[in-house]
Formats: sequence, structure tokens, C-alpha cells
Amino acid sequence: QLHVGPESAGADPGPACYGGGGPLTVTDVNVALGRVLPEQFPFPLDRLAVQNRLEEICQQMETSSGKTYTSSELAQGFIEIANETMARAIRKVSIQKGFNPQDHLLISFGGAGGQHACAMARSLGVSTILIHPLAGILSAYGMGLADIRKREEVSILQTLSNQTQQRIETAWQGMEQRLAVEVEREVVDRNAILQPIRSLSLRYQGLESTIVIAEPKDGDFAAAYEVQHEQSFGYRHQNREIEVVTAIVEVVGQTSQGLLEKIASPLTLSPQGDGTKVVTKVWFKHQELQASIYLRDHLRPGLKITGPAIVCDAGSTVWIEPGFTCTVQADGSLLMMREREDEMLPADAALVETESEPDLVRLEVFNNQFASIAEQMGQTLQRTSVSTNVKERLDYSCAIFDAKGSLVVNAPHIPVHLGAMGETVQAILRDCPDLNPGDVIITNDPYAGGSHLPDVTVVTPVHDSESKELLFLTASRAHHAEIGGITPGSMPPFSKNLTEEGVLIRQLKLVDGGISHEADLHTLLESGRYPSRNVADNLSDVAAQVAANRMGSNLLLDLIESDGRDTVLNYMGHIQATASQKMKRALSEIPDAVYQRRDHLDDGSPICVKITIAGEKATIDFTGTGPVLSSNLNANRSIVTAACLYVFRCLINESIPLNGGVLEPLQIILPECLLNPPKRDDPAQCAAMVGGNVETSQRVVDVLLGALGKAAASQGTMNNLTFGDDSFGYYETICGGAGATLNAPGADAVHTHMTNTRLTDVEVVEHRYPVRIREFNIRSGSGGAGKHRGGDGIIRTFEFLKPLKVSLLMQRRAEFAPFGLEGGLPGAVGQNFLKKSGSRETQDVGGCVHLDVEAGDQLTIKTPGGGGYGVG
Repeated sequence: QLHVGPESAGADPGPACYGGGGPLTVTDVNVALGRVLPEQFPFPLDRLAVQNRLEEICQQMETSSGKTYTSSELAQGFIEIANETMARAIRKVSIQKGFNPQDHLLISFGGAGGQHACAMARSLGVSTILIHPLAGILSAYGMGLADIRKREEVSILQTLSNQTQQRIETAWQGMEQRLAVEVEREVVDRNAILQPIRSLSLRYQGLESTIVIAEPKDGDFAAAYEVQHEQSFGYRHQNREIEVVTAIVEVVGQTSQGLLEKIASPLTLSPQGDGTKVVTKVWFKHQELQASIYLRDHLRPGLKITGPAIVCDAGSTVWIEPGFTCTVQADGSLLMMREREDEMLPADAALVETESEPDLVRLEVFNNQFASIAEQMGQTLQRTSVSTNVKERLDYSCAIFDAKGSLVVNAPHIPVHLGAMGETVQAILRDCPDLNPGDVIITNDPYAGGSHLPDVTVVTPVHDSESKELLFLTASRAHHAEIGGITPGSMPPFSKNLTEEGVLIRQLKLVDGGISHEADLHTLLESGRYPSRNVADNLSDVAAQVAANRMGSNLLLDLIESDGRDTVLNYMGHIQATASQKMKRALSEIPDAVYQRRDHLDDGSPICVKITIAGEKATIDFTGTGPVLSSNLNANRSIVTAACLYVFRCLINESIPLNGGVLEPLQIILPECLLNPPKRDDPAQCAAMVGGNVETSQRVVDVLLGALGKAAASQGTMNNLTFGDDSFGYYETICGGAGATLNAPGADAVHTHMTNTRLTDVEVVEHRYPVRIREFNIRSGSGGAGKHRGGDGIIRTFEFLKPLKVSLLMQRRAEFAPFGLEGGLPGAVGQNFLKKSGSRETQDVGGCVHLDVEAGDQLTIKTPGGGGYGVG
């Protein structure tokens, strides 16, 4: 596998070309491609060391894969992968902030930035690049010119109102006086102190993310905030109050005006010459080109340079690709423009590839491109959703599937979602064979690939614009904080059937050929015995999911337009085939044998697995697992598949996308049991499973890893806590201890395995809800002893400030502790205690309970530790 970064060679030993024995780096491959010129470098570069490193890798690749590359081809490949990796990060951050990179100019700085700026612009769709004449030392140059800035902020935490703004005015004035004194100590001229800059950090009531708004000229902070919120997140909340989080003041003292004038033009430009020195050979697009060399301090203003060309100065090197023109500005800056590539770029002499034999460079590039699309989907979903569950806790997932419903790539979101979504997509393809362009399907059916009812999945098919052939599907799954059921928050601890857990959506066409049927969804959410309590938020989050899918679909079609339909579809297959090959390789390294493990839920129900490894295949048999339960701890095939995908992906010690190829060498045998209840037409006759998704899934992972001997049991629960009343509801999952392994102790106080969400900050919980967190500590000693100790759980004590209803849905509270391996001791089980106000006595309330608490009551949750590994 070809990959780059994020490790750095640092200043010592530095890149291989520095001659200090360092590793091959991106700097080295730029030297190899002729884009960094040793004769223009401030010290001698070792070209031979670079060539030797590249040839070593070429030989390794030929030996291991049969693929042959020249050193130049390999260097070009590393550059392409590095460029796509950097562009992926830029896309993610830009979308997160509500900006489209194509609408902006790209500014490059750093000694190496100019070597990648053109490639970044092409990848991002940016047409204009600006490079400062001192780009190579821009940070140091900026520090030399930097104003003296002093900043202070104070906490407000009140609703924005006239009364609040009076308090803010007092706070601002006090901060301004203090900061002015501090700035006066550091500036030469007191008259250089500018007018203080005032701002407020604002958010809608109930949200965590804030936006800093500078004081508007008209003083209307609310209007300015709503404009900025709409730009960042795509919508405005109607009739929701705005909260002031902090008031901020910044006082600025300008640097010496004489100094500014002295260095305003950092370079002396040649009034006549064009700066051309010689030409050099460079490698680009798999061919050798002649590039002109220019010395930056000899360029005249207005000079136009056409790529391929290299511009050198004392601090940086700029590579101007074919297809770009560069105009020298009056201050020495380079303004580069991207021309029409079909006219300007040379013919691409790319390596010939076949459908069965991918080019390894392009394989890694496509890995990054597909993953970037999934990440952008996730950022769009988070940005446009309205619920705290999605926007703040990040309880959502996005992925891309091929036309057969097999997972191609996902963003690094929630493991229990990602493995299960493939089952959902395949069920839709099976039950809705007439999918057409413009369709959107919504479902939360646990018996058709869903996990539990709060997890709502939106699937969008993407068709060829001409042939109308189905090419792929985009999908997003989000945990809706409310979907109905017998308790607010739709996580009831004592549900007995699916009806009691909320509204069941069985593959509804939300959009049919471009025509919206949102009204049908609205009606469905309001129907049934236990309808949703917040249909407006349901519809808003579904709209965000549709928007995320649409973005993914458009980006995939853009990729087809740029790279060709056959190439994109082939590489979707190559990525899955590669994952399958790597999974088979990992299995072949495990001795052929039968590996078994049995564990129990707290009610004593067994979960059994027998894993038979035979060469490059594995059979995972859950025969012997207990019968369908009357409680809600039942799981389903998609949840079990997700757990298997997660565990066996962990056996591959390489960076590959999690995709359906991992499942190809695996056979899952799942009889009717608590992991596979039968489907009924009537939801009231279907087994409940809201707890199976969050709790039983964790136990399945423990038995799989334990059977393979890879890790002792982790806490085995998500520690689900809900509390509220008729006016609000709050839900969180709580961290615990991770199981130890052969090579390392378990981590303390982490969300383990099938969950990947946040735990709300203490300050946020206390500010928003009528509770106080009296204790939040590591539960020292709760991890199992061993050569490698299990991770410790935590202690979290809530004091309730008003009467509330509290629900706990937690496992590992009984005799079945998180097991150790190879002589390691088990971790401690969890404990939940309630102490009534005014009493010294505590009551053990168990792991599955509904409580009515009063003001002053305290609930202490002690989460389980992980098992130890080996004899200590």
C-alpha cells in the first residue's frame, strides 16, 4: 500500500535529500521529479540518497505485488497521493465552515506550498492562486509585522436582551481599560492604539456550537448572528432565543508606521529582465517536460509566465504546472490562473491498467477521493441538522455503496451504523427494484437492515445521466432524539415490542422521481399508539440527511465526469477487492482452528460464538446463543454483521477504508435467537430491540475478540442515561474501561467499540439542565489486573435540582464481569446507586431501571472496567 504522512522527518534527520540518513519524504520526491532544484537550495542536496530510497521501494513493490514502476513513476504517485490527502483536509474544513472552495482564491505559503499549489487548485476546482513574495518565511515575516493584540473574554451565559446588553456594556468597558494599560506597556506610540474591537460569542438556546460576532454598526447582534448561522449551517431557527456565551474585547496596538513603510515592498524587482535562467527537466503526468527556471527577485512587474515553469527564491520554490499562467504583481506576488485544461495540459501517458489489475497509485488516490466524499456528506449533515443529537453528539454516519448495495467507503463515524447500513441498502434494492432518478427512500426498520427505531436511514440512488443505469447509492443514518415510544427520548428501558419503541418506517419513498412526499412522512410520524413528540425536528433532520446524500451524489457524478465512468466504477470494485485480499491475508496468518467464546447478558442469556478459521476463510457461527428475549436486548442480523465487520477489520493492520470487501471471506451463521428474532407484519408482535443496538452489540464484539484471543472484554455497555420531564429530555452514553491486549493495557474512560459519540461536557450539562455533576472521576482499580491491566471505568454523580424522570439502560451490572484473557483478571462490574435527599443511605438500583427523583437526590454511576491480559 502506498501512503504518505502524517509523520514528518523533522529537522533532524530531515528528508533523505538532506544527507542525514532520513526517510523518504514529499520533499524528496519533489527533488526526484525536478521540481526542487538542488543548485537553488541553501545547502547541497543528496540526489543519490533519494534515488536509492525510491529504487528500494520499487523493488519491494515488484517482489510483493508484481507491479513494476520506475523511480519517476513512483515519485509521481507519491505526489498525487499527498496532493489528494491535503485536498481532502481542505474540503472537509471548508464544508464544515459553510464555504465552497471553488468560490475562493487559494493562498499558498511555506517553503513547499508553492510546489503543490497548482495541484491543490485543480483538485479543489479553484481557478486563482496568490503566492506572496516571502511565502517561504511568511510566518516569521508576519510575526515581525504583527500588531500587539491583547484579548479578554468573560462568561455571560444569558439570553440576548436589552438587560443582558447593559451587563455586557459594563463588562466591555472594564476589559477595555485593563487591556489598554497592558498594550501601552508594549507599544512605542500611545497614539498607535486602535479603537477596541468588541464581539460576542453567541448560540441558539440549546445548542453547544457558538459563533463569534463582531459588533455590527447598527448594534443588532441577533440579526448578524442569524445571517452568519444561515451561511454556516444553511438555515435559521424560527422563534428560538439566542444565548450570549461570552463577551470579548480585543485591543490592538499598531506596529511602527516607519517599519511598515520600510518593508512594504520586500523585493527589488527587475524593471526590464524576465528572470529566465535556464531550462530543466521535470516529470509531470507520467512524462518528461522542459520547464523554464525563473529567479523571483529578477522578475519584472507584469511579466506573464506560462507553465511548465519553476520560480525560485531564497525561501521557496514555486512549480507552475502546464495549464496555468502566472503574472508577476507590482509587489512581487505571483498571481496564477488556471486555464482550460483540455487545451493546456499535455496528453496523459498514464500507466495502462485493466479492470482486474488496478494501478496502485490511483487505488490510493481513489481511496482518499471516495473517503473525502463521505466526509463531506457528514459535514453537510452535521452543519444542516437542527438536533443536538446530530449536531453536538455526532450520532450519525454517512457512506457510499455500489449498485449492488455493497459498502465502498465510509467516513469514520459510528461503527454500529456503518456495518448495518449495507443490510439496509440491500433490503431496499431487493424490495424496491424500480428505483428511478430522483427517488429518495427512508426507513428505520430493524428487520430490514435497521438497527433500532431512533436510527433513521435515508438512501439516495444515483443513476447515469444518459443511460439511467443505477451506478451507486449514497446513504446517511442519524439517531433521532425522538421517534415516539412509551418514554420521551425513545430509549425505553422496559419496552416489550417494537410498537412501544416508537414509529416504524418501512421503506417509504420520501421523494418519488423528484416529487416530495414529506407530507406522508409527517402523517406517519404523528400516527400510531406512540407517535413522535417532535415531528418538526424529525423532518428537519431528515431534510439534512437528504441534503448530505445529494452532496455525495453530486460529488460522485463530478468524479465520473473528470475520471470517466468506467474508471470510477472499476476502482469502486478494486477498493473492495483490495479489502477482501487484505482480510484473507490477515485470516491466513491465524492458525487454522476452531475458536470459541461464551458470555452472558445480565439476565443470564448466553451469547455464543464459534469461529472456524480455514486458510483464507472464516465461518462465524452463533449457534447456542439464547432465545428471543421478552426484553429489548434483542439484536438483529444487521447489528451482528456490523460487529463482525468491525472486529475483523481490526485484524487488518493497515490503513484501508472500512468496506464490504472485508465481509467477502466471512460466512456468518445466525439461527433464530436473541441476535436474530423473526420478523412479523405487526410491529406489536415484533421483538423489541432498542437496547440490543446499544448494549448487546457491545457484548457481541467482546465474544468475537475474546474468541480470537485478541482483546479482553471491554466495559460491554454504552451506559445509556436519560432524564427529563414534560419540558425537556436529555440523553447521553457514558465512557468506561477498554480491554487489555497482548501488546498494551486497556484505555481508561473511553467510549469503546460500537459507539463513537461524545460525552457532554460537565459545564454544558450543568448550564442547560437542572442537575449538578458532583463527581466525574476515573474509577481507579476497576480495570482487571494482569501483565497488561484493563482500562478503568469512571464515576459520575448527578445531583438533581428538581423532580425528574430518570431511565437507565446499562449492562455489566450483574455477576458477568468483563472477562480477562490468558490469566488476566476480569474488570469490575458497573454499579448504580441512588441516595435520596437528606438520607445517608444509598440504594443499588441496578442497570435497567426507571426512577422518579426529587430535588436533592443523587445518582452515582460507576461504569465497568476492562479485563486484563496475561498473568501480572
